[in-house]
Amino acid sequence: MRVASAAIVESAGRLDQFPRGERPEVAFAGRSNVGKSSLINRLLGRRGLARTSSTPGRTRTINFYLVNEAVLFADLPGYGYAKVSRSLQEDWWVLVEGYLTHRVPLRGVVHLVDARHPPTDRDQGLQDFLVAVGAPSVVVLTKADKVPRGQRWAVQATAARLLGLARPEMGLFFSAETGEGAPELWRAVDALLAAPPGRLRDRAGAPFPGPGVAPERPESD
Repeated sequence: MRVASAAIVESAGRLDQFPRGERPEVAFAGRSNVGKSSLINRLLGRRGLARTSSTPGRTRTINFYLVNEAVLFADLPGYGYAKVSRSLQEDWWVLVEGYLTHRVPLRGVVHLVDARHPPTDRDQGLQDFLVAVGAPSVVVLTKADKVPRGQRWAVQATAARLLGLARPEMGLFFSAETGEGAPELWRAVDALLAAPPGRLRDRAGAPFPGPGVAPERPESD
């Protein structure tokens, strides 16, 4: 996709604040500090459009970006930050679970995982949840510029094993710093957007580790 225009259209903290309409939509999800905002900015070619919270883990809104007046990108709040109260964790889960299980225009999820470390329990839980609700997903291994070439295959193999991917190469490397992986990720995003619409399955008692699980302390960027 060639990006001609991109702008934020909504920051939704409640389900009733989501944009209306039938534009196809792709969501971006991952733990705090995984690089979601940087990835979105790099993909859209708009520096500073998606902004990182000054206090990691406290963002409680889903930010919607309108791209080419035709499709929406949804930036989900990050999970797994240690210095967050239980009430904030619960708010996060209610918002994200509601979005992933009820959002009709959603075509799929780009699941970001820090390539420098094996997928965490929370990363694995999110992938399990996406499978449970029938949400197509693409796993992206961020911060690829910090992973030596000689370690790339091992990183992909570990991610595939822990996240249940059929093949290691299904984990796409991406670097917001260098732009590595942008063409491959765009092809994956375009494929998700081209999928026919359909309501995801509601899932009570989802397997994702909710607020009752002790949050992880994030690695530094």
